[in-house]
Amino acid sequence: MTAAASPAAAAEMYDVVVVGAGVGGLTTACVAAARGLTVAVVESAPQVGGTSAISGGMVWAPGNSKAPERDDTLDAARLYLDGTVPGEEGRPAREAFLASAGEAVDFLEQHTAVQLRPVPSYPDYYPDTPGATAGGRVLEPVPFDGRRLGPAFALLRPPLPEFTLFGGMMVSRKDIPHFRKVGRSPRSTLIVARLVAKYALQRLSAPRGTTLYLGNALVASLLRSALDLKVRLILGTPVEALHLTAGRVTGVVVEGEGGSRVIAARRGVCLATGGCSRDGELRRTHVPELAGALTATVASGARQGGVRLALAAGAHLGTGQGGGAFWVPASRFIRADGTEAVFPHTVTDRGKPGLIAVDATGRRFVNEARSYHEFVSAMLRTGRRAVPAFLICDSHFLWTYGLGRIKPFAPSVKADIASGYLKTARTIAGLAAVIGVPAEVLAATVTRFNSGAQKGIDPEFGRGGDIYQRHFGDADVTPNPCVAPIVKPPFYAVAVHPADLGMAVGLATDAKARVLGPDDAPIPGLYACGNDMHSVMNGAYPGPGITLGPALTFGYIAASTIAATPA
Repeated sequence: MTAAASPAAAAEMYDVVVVGAGVGGLTTACVAAARGLTVAVVESAPQVGGTSAISGGMVWAPGNSKAPERDDTLDAARLYLDGTVPGEEGRPAREAFLASAGEAVDFLEQHTAVQLRPVPSYPDYYPDTPGATAGGRVLEPVPFDGRRLGPAFALLRPPLPEFTLFGGMMVSRKDIPHFRKVGRSPRSTLIVARLVAKYALQRLSAPRGTTLYLGNALVASLLRSALDLKVRLILGTPVEALHLTAGRVTGVVVEGEGGSRVIAARRGVCLATGGCSRDGELRRTHVPELAGALTATVASGARQGGVRLALAAGAHLGTGQGGGAFWVPASRFIRADGTEAVFPHTVTDRGKPGLIAVDATGRRFVNEARSYHEFVSAMLRTGRRAVPAFLICDSHFLWTYGLGRIKPFAPSVKADIASGYLKTARTIAGLAAVIGVPAEVLAATVTRFNSGAQKGIDPEFGRGGDIYQRHFGDADVTPNPCVAPIVKPPFYAVAVHPADLGMAVGLATDAKARVLGPDDAPIPGLYACGNDMHSVMNGAYPGPGITLGPALTFGYIAASTIAATPA
């Protein structure tokens, strides 16, 4: 529903109201405030960050000024997207993204606490496609000292506990290999000892580690900036409806202890609530039934979600030719505190040497080292027999790399076995019985895989066949960093299901981030970014950070458009 004008409309007035406090929403707020506008961010959760705060924090920004090699031209990025993104819908918005991504990064670094750096060795996901890069096109946040937030550190959503060590220590990507080499490399042992000592000192005065990485660092820098720029944060307050005056969006309606009230916007409202992953009806309409309802996202901003708010005001969804979601295989479990949890199997285990994925027949169905989006796409193409699929490894793999929520070097996995999360047996035939697949087929699958793996090859699926796959293998394993035999008992398995990292389908917008109505004319006063906006990738997943990159860019575009629009 929408709300009509009321005498209370002017009781709480800002130039801009942003709904949702992830990277898209906070970027919009900070850019608008840096351009001299008064801004309020309304967030349903008691903390800021949403899904962004638990993400990898990668920002895909073609044409950025930071790439170590300046051969990443916009023409190359355009060529790459033409080869990976289906259809022509949204071409103007995609062109706006290409033109503005680097500009948005530069603006944030000049006017806020956000600092990004190139990742020189992080390949695009289809590295053999013309226009692909081996790195530099994607940026990551520099580490952020959470102590800079002061008391507001408590307002920052923490990372998933499964991605931290010792009850709250974040670890950077470059330091992970050092943890694997503790006790074997004096240099790595010293580096890890220093990191752990630093963390121990931080815990004397903080509830978790204050050296922040990944998406947590990016959100923290935006939170610091929002506070510095006098953005008002209205947390724990779900938006119930958009407020309309004579067909223009003029604010939002929220519920409080004293009933509903209007938070008014002179210039515009920007929706950045994380998309419709948790909207059962919309999800069922745009993803295969086989995909189910599992999501790795966090609800944010509005009780119904920003997409529903806009649809009630006359907006419509984009109709891209690609899939409706950005996929990741995920395992499910119950934490010690009784909460249900989802572990997204992005890059920590599937590409490492000594693991395979099998379906209900006990056969492999996919190159396990391909991107998480491609992995789930293969699950859905294979059909019901691959949902769930099983990741299978031996004890050497489990100890060295971990598996799902189980971290490397785990002193005990008894609780995970007892809970049913981790399946185990002394033999492959025994493991087949535990997970319910034909024993003779699984044994033949493992034997066939091991035969090639002993030579460093994967004849069946060509695992390790491009730089993306090799990047997430283990460089210490030769000749193929993605392939090793599965031989050391006991053997283990974890079930994985399709889950989304965000929906690709969203509100139809133009190149200025304005939400479009049924006649494709902009709805006055209404903007969207992040996953509330229909993805410029049309359901494709070309590289790391293709959700946060456009979210940051269109947050910048939305704020700039609003600032240039007369009140």
